[in-house]
Amino acid sequence: MSDVIEKRIELNAPVSRVWRALTDHREFGEWFRVKLDGPFVPGQMARGHITYPGYEHVRWEATVQKMEPERLFSFTWHPYAIDPAADYSREPPTLVECMLEAKGDGTLLVLRESGFDSIPQHRRFDAFRMNERGWTEQMNNIERHVARAS
Repeated sequence: MSDVIEKRIELNAPVSRVWRALTDHREFGEWFRVKLDGPFVPGQMARGHITYPGYEHVRWEATVQKMEPERLFSFTWHPYAIDPAADYSREPPTLVECMLEAKGDGTLLVLRESGFDSIPQHRRFDAFRMNERGWTEQMNNIERHVARAS
């Protein structure tokens, strides 16, 4: 099993539009299916609730690491942390990096999640498998989102 998930997608939208979809907490929530309590701020925890059917009971938390305008948005989180009775705070988080690059009139979005080797072994396989599948779905979601009129 790999330690890294990487997804690449060319989006038919300018970098500024994709950046807004990634970093405006309301827009992020629309395509990511999470209702966030407030804006993303580097160094601070972003919190909310998942709105994806069947997971509405799950609290969403991520610590924003970097927001380098129209280039890099990154955060750490506990992947596939869906058991409300479990305390994931003692586990090392993974790092999610969203990197943007202009490609003609569009944008190349490269998403990389790393650090799965640090997740406790009893959760590692499921966390990787579910996020591998989840990021594929999220790339499709952001593609549809930025294609809509802005």
